Amino acid sequence: MKKSLALLLTLLLIITTAACAPKTEVPQETDVTQEPSETIETDSPVEPNGRIILSTTTSTQDSGLLDYLLPIFTEETGIEVNTIAVGTGKALQMGKDGEADVLLVHAKADELTFVEEGHGTERRDVMYNDFILVGPKSGEIEKNKDIVGALKNISEKELVFVSRGDDSGTHKKELGIWKVAGIEPAGEWYLEAGAGMGDVLKIANEKQGYTIADRATYLSMKDNLELEIVVEGDENLLNQYGVIPVNPEKNENINGEGAVEFMNWITSERGQALVKEYGIEEYGESLFIPNAE
Repeated sequence: MKKSLALLLTLLLIITTAACAPKTEVPQETDVTQEPSETIETDSPVEPNGRIILSTTTSTQDSGLLDYLLPIFTEETGIEVNTIAVGTGKALQMGKDGEADVLLVHAKADELTFVEEGHGTERRDVMYNDFILVGPKSGEIEKNKDIVGALKNISEKELVFVSRGDDSGTHKKELGIWKVAGIEPAGEWYLEAGAGMGDVLKIANEKQGYTIADRATYLSMKDNLELEIVVEGDENLLNQYGVIPVNPEKNENINGEGAVEFMNWITSERGQALVKEYGIEEYGESLFIPNAE
């Protein structure tokens, strides 16, 4: 009897010990064929990606084009842009001195020389519009398409003519046309303002004189001017703009990568479409015609 009881107690002890023993975790195999989970995209803004200095002509500033384009460029690339609006001659000089990262200017012959001399890495066409001769409404110069003939007439009659006088692309164009006309302008009737396009239009308006202007700046200001277009459509008045990254070997401060990204963006399908649409809603026509290749 005692043996049976002892055997029963031993059996119960074994069962209880097995029930209370910790369970062993069975490791799970990893499914190596499973695709990694997709990255969840967020609406967070583009991280800052540096800063560039854009030296450009006053017409791109005064026309409002840069105020339209640059915030979009920064939003899409993360690159901030500091703009310095001066005449094309000054902008090219800033590039030569390594004081800018990229140029947007409009004096093609000088731009090609700039690159040939090694100051820029390459040059691309961006857009064009045209120059126009504007003057007082009901003035003495009849509307026509002959810019050379019109300047000869202004010179002979000594009508007030306001020149940029600042070595800008517009000034270079004007001097080129005077040269074709065989005239070296001088005298009290010929005023050299040494100022940007917007200021020159205001001076010409105040004095009821004539000036050569880019069409974009004139259209952006015409509602506040008593000036009208006198000459347009002459092939001598084409106004071509180009973009040039400054040679980053000039100094270590030049943001060469940012400059190239700006060039690629403004000449891309996206940048060109934005250039084309600028001005249509407000002025009924594009202020600049994109023509990057």
